[in-house]
Amino acid sequence: MVQISPYTFSAIGIAISIGVSVLGAAWGIYITGSSLIGAAIKAPRITSKNLISVIFCEAVAIYGVIVAIILQTKLESVPASKMYAPESLRAGYAIFASGIIVGFANLVCGLCVGIIGSSCALSDAQNSSLFVKILVIEIFGSALGLFGVIVGIIMSAQATWPAKTA
Repeated sequence: MVQISPYTFSAIGIAISIGVSVLGAAWGIYITGSSLIGAAIKAPRITSKNLISVIFCEAVAIYGVIVAIILQTKLESVPASKMYAPESLRAGYAIFASGIIVGFANLVCGLCVGIIGSSCALSDAQNSSLFVKILVIEIFGSALGLFGVIVGIIMSAQATWPAKTA
């Protein structure tokens, strides 16, 4: 693993951060949207107010984009002589691990919010007094993505590249 450039690890981590986060958001929107459309046949009134569940799912993708931008700013050029220095490897691995944590936390968050949003739409179609109660639970599910973002930012703080020599 030492022969793989730390920039490769960094790039893969950044790609996983945004790619898997978008996958989680898409999966959540699919789950919520299909239930919302199905339940709207019985109760058309639920369509507009249950779109908040789709917005929560979309926020998951935005978390991934934000972290990918933050991780991208952590990249610095390093002379070839210091490419495989321990400090360079640590920085590459830190960005890689941060991207993986954020990506998979957002994947799970997207699924969680999608499933809760689905049950929110179906419950609201049956009994409109349940909407706010389930929405509160959906907010707690959405917090999982924020926890992943916070952990990813803390981990990426370890990404310090070797100083350039003049």
